[in-house]
This record gives sequence, structure tokens and C-alpha cells, in this order.
Amino acid sequence: MKAKHFILLGLLVIFSACSAIKVTTDYDSGVKFENYKTFAFYKTGIDKADISDLDKKRILRAIERELLAQGFSKSNEPDFLVSIFTKSRERVNVNQNNLGIGWGWGWGWNPWMMGGGFNNVNVSQFTEGTLFIDFIDKEKKELIWQGVGSGALRIQNREKKEKRINLFVQEIISRFPPKQK
Repeated sequence: MKAKHFILLGLLVIFSACSAIKVTTDYDSGVKFENYKTFAFYKTGIDKADISDLDKKRILRAIERELLAQGFSKSNEPDFLVSIFTKSRERVNVNQNNLGIGWGWGWGWNPWMMGGGFNNVNVSQFTEGTLFIDFIDKEKKELIWQGVGSGALRIQNREKKEKRINLFVQEIISRFPPKQK
């Protein structure tokens, strides 16, 4: 019975690790982010993203929704431009669990030693996606902030895909503007 609990716990850990989104950000520390109030999308950069046009639209809608919720305004005369870049790679996780307890006596190997237990090997394969969101100063044409989110992609159906994209964008944009000293 205890072996079942270990297996379930192991699967829970694997699936929860796959659902996590790792986010990192970088920014120009010389920039005063409070001066930025309006944004627009940088079509030239967005066109280079190697994903479907439908996914681009989903990402851009999510970015716009998050920035508007933070009080920024979309404008034809923006303070900063928003661009995206994506990449993906196949990942394989192999986890081995020894779920038994061996018993015996003495040091080292003994042909008469008794043992027990079994090994459980879990292999999971998934696509890890990375979304880069870049904010570019319109006047200086310089990158001022970049958010990068990486995590497992699940393309089961359109609704779940859209939900996952929204979560990626929300996690990344929640770190803008950076907390400066």
C-alpha cells in the first residue's frame, strides 16, 4: 500500500514541476520606468517570431490585457514598443525511484544476502517553450526591459492552449516595471 502512495506522490511532483513557469527578467538600470505610460506593438519584431499567426494574436491580446490592467495605454504615439520572440525544444525527464527496502548483514556484497523492493522508472517527454517579451524605448530604439518565461507546453485543445499562453504572459508581465532601488 505504501508503494502506491510513493508512486502517486512521484507523479504529482512530476506533473506539478511541468506546469511551473520559470520567469527571469533583465532591464536597463539607468531607465526611469515611471516615465513610460503608453505602448504599441513592434510589428517588425513580432513578424519574426516563429509561431503561428493565431498564437501570435493570443500572445499579443494577453500582453495588451495585462499592460492595460497595470494602467498603461495603447497609443499610436507610444513611449515604448513591445516585441516578442519564441523558441521551443523537446525535453525528456527520467526519474527512478527505489520503492523497496533491502535487508541483510555485513559489509559489501554477499551472495547469501537477502534483499527486497523494486525500482520504478518514470519517463516523460514534453515540449518546453520559451517566450521573450521585449520592451523597447521608441525614441532611443534601445531595449529597456526583457521578460523571459519558460515552461511545458500542452497543446491538447484551443482553450487549454489559450489558458497556458495567458498564464505565461501574466507571469512575465507581472514583473514589469522592475522594482528599482
